[in-house]
Amino acid sequence: MDPSEALKNLLGPAALTASLFPPTSRYYGIATAEYQPSAGPPIRYLLRRFVPPPELFAQVQEHYVKDRDRLDNIAALYLGDPEQFWRIADANRAMRPEALTERPGTRLRITLPQGIPAPTPL
Repeated sequence: MDPSEALKNLLGPAALTASLFPPTSRYYGIATAEYQPSAGPPIRYLLRRFVPPPELFAQVQEHYVKDRDRLDNIAALYLGDPEQFWRIADANRAMRPEALTERPGTRLRITLPQGIPAPTPL
């Protein structure tokens, strides 16, 4: 194969499937669509993201909400990254993440990312 043809194949539209979001984002891998208004440039948007069922997550810990807890701080404590709060929201089937910390005593599931099975005991 001609090197310039190989380069074209490598850089062609089918090869460029880069996500707009990093792998740690809740929107990573979500497809986009385009709306063409009657006037003006096309508008690209994300298709709807469906929250996966909590049963798909392997629980590794629990956290009981205390007064003044914030989900970003809980994510930083257990997941090492406050921006991963959405993983806790998904694992607890929360459409409004802030609702998870409204009531002290609420039990939160802390889980592995979707698709990663729980470790088996030795």
